[in-house]
Amino acid sequence: MLFQVKTRGPVSTAQLAQLLDMTPEAARQQVHKLLAGGLVAGQQEAAAGVGRPRQNWVLTEAGHRRFPDTHAQLSVQLIGSIRQLFGEAGLDRLIAQREDEARAAYRRACTAKTLGRRLEQLAAVRSAEGYMARVERQDDGAWLLSEDHCPICAAARSCQGFCRSELQLFQEIAGPGASVTREQHVLAGASRCVYRVAPQR
Repeated sequence: MLFQVKTRGPVSTAQLAQLLDMTPEAARQQVHKLLAGGLVAGQQEAAAGVGRPRQNWVLTEAGHRRFPDTHAQLSVQLIGSIRQLFGEAGLDRLIAQREDEARAAYRRACTAKTLGRRLEQLAAVRSAEGYMARVERQDDGAWLLSEDHCPICAAARSCQGFCRSELQLFQEIAGPGASVTREQHVLAGASRCVYRVAPQR
């Protein structure tokens, strides 16, 4: 159930029951346990008409911690030490080195001729790194690359250069025939990071 809230949230109890093939009552009981454990929190959906607004569920910080965080505390401490010892210039060099390594790995993995297939290959690589990534084709011909988890979130909060680096890498994989924009960002309060990849017309 936490996985469904993570990947589909905000999500209602009725939706959870349907996704997990449970009765509505069983789903309510499980949600109540997660709520009591501080793993989910309610979020009111804006009313579309007459009646009470629907209650949806999102993960709390404790709920997010149930998923891998790539040694968050150690990452933050190391970033702080690098910044103290070598300054911002040293930290920029570290990010550039990480970007070069990721670029090489992504280029080896994303070799398909078509944009959609390359994005699927990129999502597979990112998922292997812990990002829970997926690609969806949109009606307007664009693709959405969604990442439901950020295993380096603590490091990115400490140094947002990591996020700038990722956006640049995604653009390189998409190639000059497409534009990549970030539409949702975990560091801006969203529940996931979402990138729109639109072919140039």
